[in-house]
Amino acid sequence: MSSPQGVCRVCERDFEVRFRYQVREEAGSYLYVCSMVCQQRLLAGAEETCDRSLDEAPAGCVCGVCSASFVLEYPFQVAVNDGERRYYCSTECRAAEAERRQTTSGLIAPARQARRIAVFNHKGGTGKTTTSVNLAAGLAEAGYNVLLVDADGQGNVGASLGIRGEKTLYHVLVHGLPPEDAAIPVRKGLDVITSNETLAAAELHLAQRSGRDRVLRERLGTLGDAYDVVVLDCAPALSLMNQNALVYADSVIVPVSCDYLSLVGVKQVLKTLRNVRELLKHDVDIVGVLPTFYDARNRVARDAVEALRKHFGDKCLPPIRVNTRLREAPTAKQSIFEYDAECHGATDYRQLVQHVMTAAPRAGHASREAHHGMAQSA
Repeated sequence: MSSPQGVCRVCERDFEVRFRYQVREEAGSYLYVCSMVCQQRLLAGAEETCDRSLDEAPAGCVCGVCSASFVLEYPFQVAVNDGERRYYCSTECRAAEAERRQTTSGLIAPARQARRIAVFNHKGGTGKTTTSVNLAAGLAEAGYNVLLVDADGQGNVGASLGIRGEKTLYHVLVHGLPPEDAAIPVRKGLDVITSNETLAAAELHLAQRSGRDRVLRERLGTLGDAYDVVVLDCAPALSLMNQNALVYADSVIVPVSCDYLSLVGVKQVLKTLRNVRELLKHDVDIVGVLPTFYDARNRVARDAVEALRKHFGDKCLPPIRVNTRLREAPTAKQSIFEYDAECHGATDYRQLVQHVMTAAPRAGHASREAHHGMAQSA
């Protein structure tokens, strides 16, 4: 079946409609744009596009809330009220404007945003994907609507659950595909946006953009209140993709394998969170440091957990014990709760789910305290 044809509203070229952003309904009729550049011109207003060449992108706008300069890219960034255009650099600024208007007019405040939890550690082999999958599955089992986003190009989330999305996080980041169009329903209350090797190309795309560390936040900011929790499985790397994940997240869980190098890895994570707070102006709360691969018979494991408890106090979560069933569950394309709901792995991850359900995010406060404690002990 062929794609529909359209005539671009801006440059009047005939083109084949392939992406959702290329067509939208307005006042009972359809508007078509052949490219992101033409979409930018249309958003900027016809009076600003008449004397432009077809290869020239529109000039920058000034946000009506924070006064930041930016380039128009998405429909949410412009609004017309009583004939007056207002511009917004981000979904946060648009929401702040809406909240201000509702407050002054006595209307109800806007719906709450989803919890956004990044599962993150620079060090590989700490159980990030296992934690992400089972945390998301456990929250869905508890009655929450959960979106699990694979932010690691290895694509292990999809492999663990036996899914392969036709559209991936790459399409959301690069082509502007609405995230709900890339999300795959896999269980009751659980949707997944998968990734694959194309995420490396997406990172190159991000590197060439202004505001490159906030693209994921802009893309997923359109979700509104469709989900109660968004869980992001991050790659074990110091990368631009991870910066995007942390700037989007309001909290982070740090899986730490119970070995000699565990504290070294945590210190690097805390340094990254400090940089996100100080350089990117975004606070991220530490939900907890999660010891994984814990074997009580192993002295190194016991010493590692003791050291984590000493430095993090109640932010050191109960450990995830070594469990064969946890290793077997991905081969059956199931979460641990589906594979063996009575095993130690299920019990331990159920305890993590309970902690997340009861822990309210306190952006920045815990991460500052934790970093201060580690710095004192260094």
